[in-house]
Amino acid sequence: MPQELAYLKESASQTAGPYVHIGLAPGAAGFDIYRQELGHDITGRNAKGERIRVEGRVIDGMGAPIKDVLLEVWQANAEGHYAHPEGGGDVEDGFRGWGRVISDFETGEWSFETVKPGTTKGRNVGTQAPHLNFWIVARGINIGLNTRMYFGDEAQANTADPVLNLIEWKHRRATLIAERSETDGLPTYRFDIQLQGENETVFFDV
Repeated sequence: MPQELAYLKESASQTAGPYVHIGLAPGAAGFDIYRQELGHDITGRNAKGERIRVEGRVIDGMGAPIKDVLLEVWQANAEGHYAHPEGGGDVEDGFRGWGRVISDFETGEWSFETVKPGTTKGRNVGTQAPHLNFWIVARGINIGLNTRMYFGDEAQANTADPVLNLIEWKHRRATLIAERSETDGLPTYRFDIQLQGENETVFFDV
């Protein structure tokens, strides 16, 4: 008679779930835990450079906005330096270059204000065009998605960017480009992130 093996029961599939806001952005979920929401201040008051607004939605494969999305953003300062010992140089006092933003529960829109980053030096890949790095989680996304946002008014720098040039299908590079407009006198860049479908945003395995 074969020996009965004691297998462990399968656990539930991991997902960000509806609790993601409570754990990572409690203020937006109605919990007054911190004096200041963790990561909410991306650049700090002393950051130099052009103040801008970035806005958009995360859209599912059916074309509907996802309303429980959390995005983390990393960026360099206006001189292209990150707030890190290996970030390329000094940053302003209080500059973090990192923040969190969640979508509106009704419309799915998200937005934040920051300063436009400068060109950065990549690791063994030359100079990179100004960009923002995004990490995206939401209910149903088992593994966080990584992507980038480039600026539509930096065409020359974008053309030479080594990461954009890694994307073999040139028409798909456009999914990472945010076009500039103006909102109440503030330069605004629109960046809609498409999870699936014909215009699916390029995501990176990092």
